Amino acid sequence: MVENSKGFEDSSGDLQEGSSKDGESTENSNTDNQSDLEDDSKVTETQTETDSNQAGEENQGEKSQKDPKTTSQTFEDGDGKKEDENSGEAGSNSDSGEKENRSGEKSESDEGEKTTTDEGSSENKNDSETDGGSGEKSASDEGEKSTDEGENKDGGETVGNSGESNEGSQGKDKAVEVFPAGAQSELLNETNTQNAAWSTQAAESQKEKNSQSPSDVKKDGQAWKVCNTTAGPDYIPCLDNWKAIRKLSSTKHYEHRERHCPDEAPTCLIWYYNVPHTKLAEIKGHQNWVKVSGEYLTFPGGGTQFKHGALHYIDFIQDSLLDIAWGKRTRVILDVGCGVASFGGYLFERDVLAMSFAPKDEHEAQVQFALERGIPATLAVMGTKRLPFPGYVFDVVHCARCRVPWHIEGGKLLLELNRVLRPGGYFVWSATPVYQKLEEDVGIWKEMTKLTKAMCWELVVIKKDKLNGVGAAIYRKPTSNECYNQRTKNEPPLCKESDDPNAAWNVPLEACMHKVPEDESLRGSNWPEQWPKRLESPPYWLKSQVGVYGKPGQEDFAADYKHWKNVVSQSYLNGMGINWSSVRNVMDMRAVYGGFAAALKDLQVWVMNVVPIDSPDTLPIIYERGLFGMYHDWCQSFNTYPRTYDVLHADHLLSVVKKRCNLVGLVAEVDRILRPGGKLIVRDNVETITEVESLAKSMNWDIRMIYSKEGEGLLCVQKTMWRPKEAELITSAIM
Repeated sequence: MVENSKGFEDSSGDLQEGSSKDGESTENSNTDNQSDLEDDSKVTETQTETDSNQAGEENQGEKSQKDPKTTSQTFEDGDGKKEDENSGEAGSNSDSGEKENRSGEKSESDEGEKTTTDEGSSENKNDSETDGGSGEKSASDEGEKSTDEGENKDGGETVGNSGESNEGSQGKDKAVEVFPAGAQSELLNETNTQNAAWSTQAAESQKEKNSQSPSDVKKDGQAWKVCNTTAGPDYIPCLDNWKAIRKLSSTKHYEHRERHCPDEAPTCLIWYYNVPHTKLAEIKGHQNWVKVSGEYLTFPGGGTQFKHGALHYIDFIQDSLLDIAWGKRTRVILDVGCGVASFGGYLFERDVLAMSFAPKDEHEAQVQFALERGIPATLAVMGTKRLPFPGYVFDVVHCARCRVPWHIEGGKLLLELNRVLRPGGYFVWSATPVYQKLEEDVGIWKEMTKLTKAMCWELVVIKKDKLNGVGAAIYRKPTSNECYNQRTKNEPPLCKESDDPNAAWNVPLEACMHKVPEDESLRGSNWPEQWPKRLESPPYWLKSQVGVYGKPGQEDFAADYKHWKNVVSQSYLNGMGINWSSVRNVMDMRAVYGGFAAALKDLQVWVMNVVPIDSPDTLPIIYERGLFGMYHDWCQSFNTYPRTYDVLHADHLLSVVKKRCNLVGLVAEVDRILRPGGKLIVRDNVETITEVESLAKSMNWDIRMIYSKEGEGLLCVQKTMWRPKEAELITSAIM
């Protein structure tokens, strides 16, 4: 890249000035860093208009002249077809836009990148053709070389894509679309974070483990191996650490289902084949969870409490309490012990997001089935530690036929649900003690009645569903501290004032209750706007805070949302070659305000917004706007089965993580999480982009698109079916 590019070093939340009108160079515009976040779309429009005019002048009379509004669509769509009829000169690829890199053929994306960055040569051969990435020169490196030699002087841009030759101004038009306004549209630096009212999850919890020792990345010759573990294709490093599990003194509280991460993140890959589980169909087939039909598993939509279908059960709850208002007042819920998550799956049709969770292997692969169906779910257990969610965020907590002993040990587990439940929110308990008269059920009901009254939960309604022969009790959490203050006994006790309800990473459970926020300026004192208005409305409690990027909180929020709507509409939807109609499970690996997820609102996708534990704790904002997510440390594995996400999005995450731990381990984790054919979108500095590109090539992934400007880059890669032949024994994961 150009040596004098500023990038974002001096940005405190304000955007860099983009390419100005009348064709001013980026170098000149960078000297005047006056534009703020609200100018994002204007900068993009100016850049597009200017480049369009230049393209028209330079390509006048050419048959292949492109309309600037459609240049980004020349990437392949999900069916492997070209959107632009003039792009056929670069050759065609196989279905889904995939290229075979395993046979030693030259990558079309490499040719496209070289054509763009070295206009003086019509044939730029790669001496080291794709062979797992070994010894292959990075396309970003080629771009830097071309820029330094004066081939590309207008802002130091380089752009490449799958199987397309972008020459002259056509490449520049393409760049405008796939990376709007270049680096100028980014929201990167958080240099004012320490001066704002933002702490991190690690600081709140004070439980972050020591960082793993950093190690050098083998850029061009990473020797990948297949993980040899007891769990095989279902290996989850932090949940299958049998070396640590065997040392546990007790499993009474499901300690063996909690996270026990290996000392070093594995750098091996997982082999894959279709979900090899049929046991659940045998155990739960009579309850319509899942059935075997020839070679296929089918999901009739039933469950333990709704054998006649989830939709009827959902209507039953709504009819029992109209204030539930699915998809309006109730938008984000927590489903405890979710089974195969049919409840959450059908609620998705009602504009409700359900964070469904269950422990691994309690019922064989239930969460894997849920994710395979495209239903939001994660692996978790209510054991000895808090759930990885902030306090006061779920509109409803639901538990159908869950056999969780809520009443034991001072109600510790129910009090954890109280922590995450929004004041005024509902707990829907559909279990046998509600409607059966067996001695055990009667005893549990008496204990639950005693506990919920002591917690000041109001029993709003009890109703029986005649069709399914089950019943539900619905409780409401108080919106003030009046009841707490009037109790004759402090049992369960109120938590200490120093106990932060938002601290959730590796924090032990305590049998106590946090007071309800009553100050109008505090989060939790008011219910959010109804969906979908809450998505775009800055939370009322941001008024008193400084935003992550240094501006007033609500202004920062609005600018972030505007930024991501611009990026998604102009770049991601049309410029990546992603067929979004085939995408369902998406993860934003570093979600700040949830702007990326919000910008995808009109698509039939759900986004798991992950807030890293060492980032500003913005997860409550994400929930406030009707989205969901969880905390995570990316030096460790994520609580999901392999091959469960269609798209992963990493915005300036990897350059931060690699300062604490091994980038190879994180890339191996990305490979584990992503489905074959899935896409990884990385936005980061050029150095990190180059490293990730090299590692992706070493796994024979397809480089769908790469772009860089002024030290910042954008990379889109697609996972292939390639697996190494050699295996690596993971001793910690052998039962």
